Amino acid sequence: MRKTKPKKRILLPDPKFNDTLVTRFVNDLMKDGKKSVAYSIFYDTLELVEKRVKETELSPLEVWKKALENVTPAVEVKSRRVGGATFQVPMEIREARKVSISIKNLILFARKRSGKSMADKLSAEIVAAFNNEGGAYKRKEDTHRMAEANRAFAHFRF
Repeated sequence: MRKTKPKKRILLPDPKFNDTLVTRFVNDLMKDGKKSVAYSIFYDTLELVEKRVKETELSPLEVWKKALENVTPAVEVKSRRVGGATFQVPMEIREARKVSISIKNLILFARKRSGKSMADKLSAEIVAAFNNEGGAYKRKEDTHRMAEANRAFAHFRF
């Protein structure tokens, strides 16, 4: 690489929970630079999650973190050309990318859901992920299954 790697930006923690992971999630949730709208969606989502998951003694933030943890993949497959053939090579994912993938998948599948508001759809997806079901969890399982099927090509790692 010719250019130097850009410096990592320091994220400020969110105002309510004082957590940088929440800020990261809200930044991915945000559209057209409307951060205050994204924050209100996220906080409304957590209120809905609290109503939906009454039987557990966990706080809504802990439920959200557990849901994120449940949809976080450990491995992914990358295409690699070796002698004219393209192989799907399973690779470990670095920590920052794991979090990024899980956040993006949770938001993507929440947007695809049917429901009235984004807060409603997101809370439904979070509860589903918390219970090891839903679209984002299925995506993680498919990724792991694909990596397992292509384990024979692991020696092509770069």
